Amino acid sequence: MSAALLVELRGVSKHYGEGSSQRPVLNGVDLAIRTGEFVVLLGKSGSGKSTLLNLVSGMDLPSQGEVQFLGKVLNQVSEEERTLIRRQHIGFVFQSFNLLPTLTVLENVCLPLELNGMLDPTHRTAALQLLEKVALLDRQQEYPDRLSGGEQPWVAIARALVHQPLLLLADEPTGNLDEDTGREVLDLLEALCRERRRAVLVATHDREMVSRADRVLQMVHGHLVERPKLQVAR
Repeated sequence: MSAALLVELRGVSKHYGEGSSQRPVLNGVDLAIRTGEFVVLLGKSGSGKSTLLNLVSGMDLPSQGEVQFLGKVLNQVSEEERTLIRRQHIGFVFQSFNLLPTLTVLENVCLPLELNGMLDPTHRTAALQLLEKVALLDRQQEYPDRLSGGEQPWVAIARALVHQPLLLLADEPTGNLDEDTGREVLDLLEALCRERRRAVLVATHDREMVSRADRVLQMVHGHLVERPKLQVAR
């Protein structure tokens, strides 16, 4: 069965106003992501990786061009509809994890379910199963400030996966982690892609991720360039 087209960017440019001038960040970017793909996005800090992820998710809009998600042009629909698309179909893992300090571990994980009106016993059980999978079931009633730096990313990942999104966006997910924990995080993200046919787009400056990717993209002076894996690994 052929993979379905999930995300498509056509001629996307993005610039930000700085006083009377415009600062270009992205320039004429084309991108297509299909279900089941594990895509690594390389680039230095400030190269536009996070901007691209924000455009893919509809959190930001392009200055030119169009962004499609499941065939809908995100820059032609309402902010409310873009929010619903993110809420229902996209999971996020950020470098800082963005756990809510006033919610317990379980409440943080269940937040996407609550926002989608899915906080029923079946889905709550699925949340607990995810916490068991990441070895944090016994920490479900703790608050984030009681977790170690090695435990917090697992809560963020469980939260990103609990509503079974079609696309997972990860922005420097291993940037604050030690090597072993970072490798375990990548193992789980890759397993999601392979076993559940979800698309994963990981923005990073860590070239060690290349070996896991189906495709390797690189931000270069505002342009998106596809790189052969062997060329990048050298």
